[in-house]
Parts: sequence; structure tokens; C-alpha cells
Amino acid sequence: MPEIVPVILCGGSGTRLWPRSRTSKPKPFLPLVGDCTLFEAALARCPTHAGFAPPVVVTGRQHLEHVEEQLGDVADAQVIVEPAAKNTAAAIALAAYRLPEDAVMLVCPSDHHIGNPQAFAEAACAADELAREGWLVSFGIEATAPETGFGYLKRGEPIGDKGFRTAQFVEKPDLERAKAFLADGGYAWNGGIFAFRVKDFLNELKAHRPAIAAVVAKAVAQGAVDGRRFHPDAEIFAGVDSDSVDYAVMENTDRAAMVPVDMDWSDIGNWYALHLALARDANGNAVRCQGPVELVDCRNVLVDSDGPRVSVVGLEDVIVVVDGNDIMITAVSDVQKVGKLSGAVNQ
Repeated sequence: MPEIVPVILCGGSGTRLWPRSRTSKPKPFLPLVGDCTLFEAALARCPTHAGFAPPVVVTGRQHLEHVEEQLGDVADAQVIVEPAAKNTAAAIALAAYRLPEDAVMLVCPSDHHIGNPQAFAEAACAADELAREGWLVSFGIEATAPETGFGYLKRGEPIGDKGFRTAQFVEKPDLERAKAFLADGGYAWNGGIFAFRVKDFLNELKAHRPAIAAVVAKAVAQGAVDGRRFHPDAEIFAGVDSDSVDYAVMENTDRAAMVPVDMDWSDIGNWYALHLALARDANGNAVRCQGPVELVDCRNVLVDSDGPRVSVVGLEDVIVVVDGNDIMITAVSDVQKVGKLSGAVNQ
């Protein structure tokens, strides 16, 4: 079977994980769950011995040093250096125009946690089969809670025994609607993981966002190779429209499919999401500390410290983070507001 090409998207600043995640070194490049970073884990899930081709990493210049340091000596990897952040449609198109038209791209964010890599690999194989039949495939991640921070995929009719048509892409719902989705059982989270052949993706992009396709194609055609780096033409790329792949392609194509998967997935989108991804004690507490920590009569508390002693007494549903001279404390119910703090905004 031809290889699947992992396309790893590295961008963003992870402001909701401030002060640990910063613009200078955002969450993909941090060891938040386990000893390796989220980016290193994304690479490790796609090994060549399991049928994956060398990865294509799409990143901005500000993250290039971290990408190349953590990419290490992965053979034949390619790093596409985005001249500007223009959202996922353009980022994926950059990779597509650098690959053979029959190649299957497996598009993966670099900053997600997947606790069951075997389930991920099995879903990738199923998605690969559908993609080679001309489907544009999303991973439909099993919804385990009425989350309001994720988009959803509504399951349509089966496509053999490999997956399903995507009947509907649903925007982030309110809580009552999210509860209804969970009760229905026919909805899955849209985690932003996709598989499609290069030619199928580009044909859909040309049909629904012709300006993006044309500008990216020209920027790639006039780009330059520098070792394993590829630099699209910056002046041309500056003129591309910013749009997500969901809006630009996936919600418009009549060949949208989904592969259901339960793989212990988290987008690690805020401190509470990280808390849930970590090992917790009988009281729901989790600790990631380089220095001493003491919890007394606490429940559902996360302490993340890079050194100073931390003592917490009698608190529940609280996050405590110490990073150098910055200390951030939030109630679990307010973790989404962390990205609005002046330290996060002006980091």
C-alpha cells in the first residue's frame, strides 16, 4: 500500500495555557503530558515502519527553531515555512502543492494529546482507504461529554464498513444543544484531523476557494528550497485569504466522510483540559512540579510549577501555575478567560 503522508500543522500561541505556553515557545513544543512534547508525540504517532511517509511540517518562522530542534534527524522530513499565518486552508494547500497528486495527506494538529496511538493508527488506515476512493475524510472523535468548545460532525449513511458520510458539520453548540448531541449518539467531535488525496483536496479548493488555490500555487511555484526547508514566495503569499479548511472545503464538498475513533483525545485547549489528560489521585488532584508541593483537603486541583514550593489547602476546582516569576491561579470554571489576561495577550 502506498504511504500516508503526515502533514503536521504547527502554529498558534496557546494563550489559554499561559504562563507555561508563550508566543516564544507555545504548547506544541512543551512536555505537557509525559516526557515528550506534543509535537514530538505527533511525529511519533506516524512512524515509517507503520506505513507513514516522512512528515511534512508547516510552521511559521517564529517556531522554526523549535520545530527543527525537536524534529531531529527524521529522514527526508520537509519543513514548509509559512511567510504569514493565513489559517488552515492555505497551510494545507502549501503542503498539497509540494506533494504528488495521488499522495494521501493525513493532516494533524501538532498540539493535541492522543492517549491511544493504536486507535489513531487504525483510524488513519481506514481514512486512507476512503481517501483513495476520493473521499475527504474527517476523524469523528467519540464525544464523551457535552462540550461547547468543539465543532461536531453528524454521522450520515455508512460507506461500506470503513466509515460514514458526513451528514452535517455543526458549529460549536450551546450547552443544551451539546447535551442533545451526546444523548443522540450520532454526533462526534471534529478534532481537525483530516485525510484526503492531494488532487481531491486541490480540486475542491479550486472549486470553492479559487483565489486561495491560485495564490498558494503561485507562491509555491516561485518559492525556494533551502535544505529540508521550503520557503514559499512571501510577497505573493501575503495576498492569500485567511480561511479554515472546514469553511473553505469540508463544509462545501459533497464527498465529505468521517471515520469514528475513540483514542483518548484532547486538544489540551486550556488548563482544565490538561488536568483531565493527566494522571490524578483519588481526589482528582494532579501535580506537575519540579519542586515540592503539598495539597491538604483539596479536590480537583491541578498544580503546575517549575520550582518554588507550592502549598494548597482546602480548595476545590482550582488551577495553580507557577512559571518563573509568573503565577496564575484560576477557578476551573474560568479557564477559558486565561487567554485574556494581560500577561497572555502581551507575552
